[in-house]
Amino acid sequence: MSHTAEIISVGTELLLGNIANTDARDISQMLSELGINVYFHTVVGDNPERLKSAVAIAKSRADIIITTGGLGPTCDDLTKQTLAEAFGLRLIFDETEAREIRDYFATRLHSHQMTDNNYQQAYLPEGCVPFHNDCGTAPGCAFFADGVHVLMLPGPPRECVPMFRQCAMPYLRRLSDLELVSRNVHIFGLGESFVEDKLRDTMLRLENPTLAPYAGSGEVRLRVTARVRTDEEAEAMIAPVLREIREKIGNCVYGIDTGTLENTVLLLLKERRMTLASAESCTGGLVSKRMTDLPGASEVYIGGVVTYAVSSKTALLGVPPELIEREGVVSRAVSEAMARGVRSRLASDLGIGITGIAGPSSDESGTPVGTVFVSLASPEGVFTRHLHLGHDRDRVRTGAANHALDMVRRFLTGLDVCEWEK
Repeated sequence: MSHTAEIISVGTELLLGNIANTDARDISQMLSELGINVYFHTVVGDNPERLKSAVAIAKSRADIIITTGGLGPTCDDLTKQTLAEAFGLRLIFDETEAREIRDYFATRLHSHQMTDNNYQQAYLPEGCVPFHNDCGTAPGCAFFADGVHVLMLPGPPRECVPMFRQCAMPYLRRLSDLELVSRNVHIFGLGESFVEDKLRDTMLRLENPTLAPYAGSGEVRLRVTARVRTDEEAEAMIAPVLREIREKIGNCVYGIDTGTLENTVLLLLKERRMTLASAESCTGGLVSKRMTDLPGASEVYIGGVVTYAVSSKTALLGVPPELIEREGVVSRAVSEAMARGVRSRLASDLGIGITGIAGPSSDESGTPVGTVFVSLASPEGVFTRHLHLGHDRDRVRTGAANHALDMVRRFLTGLDVCEWEK
């Protein structure tokens, strides 16, 4: 049986934009792992009547209602009371949860000043399945009434997400023998419309598994999703689709479930036992940040320098002043000299050099905004891409870093480093 869930996020602070509603995003992702469809996200303030109305609407179009927020000890935390009333249930004091709240204050908060209003959190709907909160004081719960499964979770993400994984997912798994299994295909060098055009017939033909494109920051992700009973069944259904994607998209596919370009590069560097260093100007250290965000990067990423001013390119990388004077700071020659310089000075196998105009205005040379040169120095020589990345500063910087990482990826996999689609 296929189930449909609606997520109701409770909190006036969400409506005011004071905090981002990451709970709904994270829960939707985890529900997809269970094969449960999510058709609606609802946000409602701390108002009992409006929450009752939202629940009534959700009951008419979903058989699973998941609420987040409103389970705390303050006077505006009214989710449990409101939902219990909406489904005709009494709230019962749970001594076990009350004891857990007291213990949390004593052992985790090292406080003996627990006020009585905290006991409000220990009242749960009669007949419910309690969800213990290992990261806070507000327990969640689940119950079945009026043909609907209702799950209530705390609002803070550090409490909500662990509780959903530890308590809600096991509860929901028992409702169906089907689950969704997805594989993510990561593509760089082709636009979303081009990818969709190449694969449109496939997308329209498929029913189970399904194929859907998602545009990212300078790249495209395809998600292949199968509704199955076993992992073996999923592999048999998904593998042919992955082969078809690779045949039609080619070497612009940089990974399956690898997450990011930098993670792909990290894994390849480790496999090849090679090291990387970077010299960046217009990207301001973005390549360095993306690499060092990854655990274990120090094994293969030697380091980077941000040579933003002309003088730093000369002093730190050894770029000849006369080269900059003759060719211009944003030029193929300078990016290649930066790549060779950082490779030599940091003694790495590979070196990246990036120079360009990120905008919003050009420099004194009049070079168009969005002009970027990215070079990769290697034992086999230096490779360079001359890019035109538009006029948005963030897009230029992100695009330049993406191209740098893609060049490393292509070199390490034996592909043409300078081949790409704009």
